[in-house]
Amino acid sequence: MGYKFSLVLSREITEDESAILRDAGCEGAAFGTDTLPTNADVTVTKMDFDDTASPSLADAIQSALDAVKAVPELSVPGLTVPAQPAGPVAEEPDKILEGVVVEEATAEEKLTTKNPAAKKPAAKRTSTRKTATKAAEAKSASAPDGPESADNAAEPVGAFVG
Repeated sequence: MGYKFSLVLSREITEDESAILRDAGCEGAAFGTDTLPTNADVTVTKMDFDDTASPSLADAIQSALDAVKAVPELSVPGLTVPAQPAGPVAEEPDKILEGVVVEEATAEEKLTTKNPAAKKPAAKRTSTRKTATKAAEAKSASAPDGPESADNAAEPVGAFVG
């Protein structure tokens, strides 16, 4: 597994400096020109790494940074590290894992498990106010016709009549 990253150097390097970097541990790096991330007018050297020898990404980056220190007046203003695999995978090709065969669920079973039945809303309770109004309407309907019956019907249930 290789660890991939890029270093942006502070300036463009010469062929001699490139040889120094290769001898200092950057033999697998690909050298190219780029611009300084903070100033597009400044041409710099970019080193792309795919390190397969280092035990970790941190070790690979540290090795490259140490190699840059071998060149006088050279620094690293930029480091780019793309997403990396989680780590080395333990390979055991001879080991057989036991498992259980899982049958594919039908489309209807999948829908049932994804969308459980909706709960029914709770039964609505009638309010006491509606019940009182209905009782008043029933009373006025059974009362005899006349001016007093209309007055009684308009009064709320339980009101004092004097």
